[in-house]
Amino acid sequence: MIRVLFVCSGNICRSPMAEGIFWRMLRERGLEAEFEVDSAGTGAWHVGEEADPRAKEVLQRHGADFPHIARQLQREDDGYDYLFAMDKSHLEHLYRMFPQSRHKIRLLLGNGEVPDPYYGGLEDFEEVYRMLEGALRDFLEELGRGSRRQVE
Repeated sequence: MIRVLFVCSGNICRSPMAEGIFWRMLRERGLEAEFEVDSAGTGAWHVGEEADPRAKEVLQRHGADFPHIARQLQREDDGYDYLFAMDKSHLEHLYRMFPQSRHKIRLLLGNGEVPDPYYGGLEDFEEVYRMLEGALRDFLEELGRGSRRQVE
């Protein structure tokens, strides 16, 4: 089982979008049983809340919606195999929180950052969706699980 965690600030925009997109990709490839996927925020501002309505709308448009309740990053999250930060502030937070796990912490976009769409409009959420989808497709390719499985 490969365990993947996506991390952003409040766990209502970027990280739940990444989680929903990744679950959709796994379902399309028949890989759900091979992964455990979750998301969390570095801060507690939105703990217990649903995803931002704009994030939910964009996920729904693309068939990637799922029930989400925001949570804050916990010490136990160090158990994930991959901890993906949306921007450099999240990366630094993860490095400080899990110094022994630097080898499994990285920016989802490689050297780039996923912009926070929170203060923008629906078009900003769509742009973030496209960025996340591309990065997650690349991640699946990196794992050797990028192609669709043949139905027998």
